[in-house]
Parts: sequence; structure tokens; C-alpha cells
Amino acid sequence: MFWVPLLLLAWAVAGVACLRLCLAAVRGAAAAGPDTEPGHGLTLYEAAFLSGGPGRVADVTLVAMARQRRLLLAHTGWATVVDPRGRDEMERSVIGAIGPQGQSPIAPVRSAAATADAVHGIAERLVTAGLAVPDGAGTTVADAVRQVRFAASAVAGLGAAALLMPVPSDLARPLVALWFALPLVLTLGCLAIARFEVHPYSRWASPAGQRLLDALPRAAGDAADDRAYLTSVAVRGIRAVGEPELRAALAHRERHRGP
Repeated sequence: MFWVPLLLLAWAVAGVACLRLCLAAVRGAAAAGPDTEPGHGLTLYEAAFLSGGPGRVADVTLVAMARQRRLLLAHTGWATVVDPRGRDEMERSVIGAIGPQGQSPIAPVRSAAATADAVHGIAERLVTAGLAVPDGAGTTVADAVRQVRFAASAVAGLGAAALLMPVPSDLARPLVALWFALPLVLTLGCLAIARFEVHPYSRWASPAGQRLLDALPRAAGDAADDRAYLTSVAVRGIRAVGEPELRAALAHRERHRGP
């Protein structure tokens, strides 16, 4: 009966992972409860935060300033200030991060801008509106889904190990496989329900915030429709940037990972 401890371990792994997913889904639904502002419209920075967090806010600020020729982003990975007058708090944070010399590598500028007070203010407003997941709220749905996926793989592995062990002559291997199939079905069922109920899984947006994001235009836009272009960058990230040189410049941010 050496396979019994493996079965108990499989049930423990599956049960804990599925319970965490349920709790994360409940917390996400509670975050979009009665405190959600019914007519809240997303600004560009808010859409960026809900889609990709603080780093995405910094990215869309850099792209917006570069397209308006107020910031030069070189393909070598350097940022140069052209217009030192920021039009909002985020732009002033970027200019301040570049420094008084007016030139700096893009990676540390992005990292500093992502941790600026302006981003914290955006996060607080979204959490108050019930559109963002509060910081430190525990396991998010995205994290919980990854844990359930791991649990499903672990259960399958434990089941395979159990089937390789010797079993009593009066106990058929199909019965052992059936016992391990139950926790496997539990994890796969939870994944299927999560896919149907709360997909896409977001680290930053609550269900209400995700619904607002889904309503935003996804087209990349062009120079004549700068708002649509920047909205696409806010939602999809730098892969939505159409200019090759600008995309190459922003790729340098990966060498110095920020939030």
C-alpha cells in the first residue's frame, strides 16, 4: 500500500490549490462590489496600470512623450529630454528621473518612474474605485490559477509514480488510477470554471476593471489617431509600438527590470 501516501499527498496539493483559487476569486469579486464607481471612465494611465501595472504606466508615458517629440528615445537605449516641461505628474516624474543633465539610460528612468508618487496615486484611485486589486491583498486569481496548474501536474506525476509501484494482487492498477483521477478531475474542473468565469486572469485589475479594459479599443491606431495608438500601447504593451526604432529603444528596458 505504498501508493496510499502518494494519494493523500495528491489530495492535499489539489485541495489547497483549489481552495486558494476559490478564495482569490471571492476576494476579486469583493473588490468589485458596492464600492465600485458606476460611471468610472479609464484614463490612459489607469488603463496602463490595470493592464500591466506600474511598469506599463512608465512605458506608455515614455511612448507618449517620444511621439510628441518632447523626449528622444534612441535605439541605443538612451533617453534625452527635448522639452523639460512635463504636462502632468507622470511626465514630470520621467523628466525628474532622467536628471538635470537631460540624458540617461532608459532602463533606470523606467524603473524610477514606475515607483514614483504619481503611480502610487493612480493605484490608490483605482483601488478606491474597486477597479484594481489592493496591494497585499494576498494571492491573486492569476497566481492561484498557476498554483492549480502546478497541482494538476503534481497529481499526474504522483499518479504515475504510484502506478509504477507494486500493488497487492487483489488490487487492480485501474483502481489505483481511478483514485488519482479524482483529484486530477478536481484541479482540471477548477481550471475550466476559472477559464469560463474570471478569464482573462489579471494581476492588477479587479473583475470590474477588467470589464472596462475589455471595452477599450484594441486597434493600434496611427499618427492621426494618437489616442487610439497610446491606448493600444497601454493595453498591450510595447509590442503594440509600431515604430521600429522606438520599439528597439524600449527593448533596452528589459536589461534593468523595474516593477
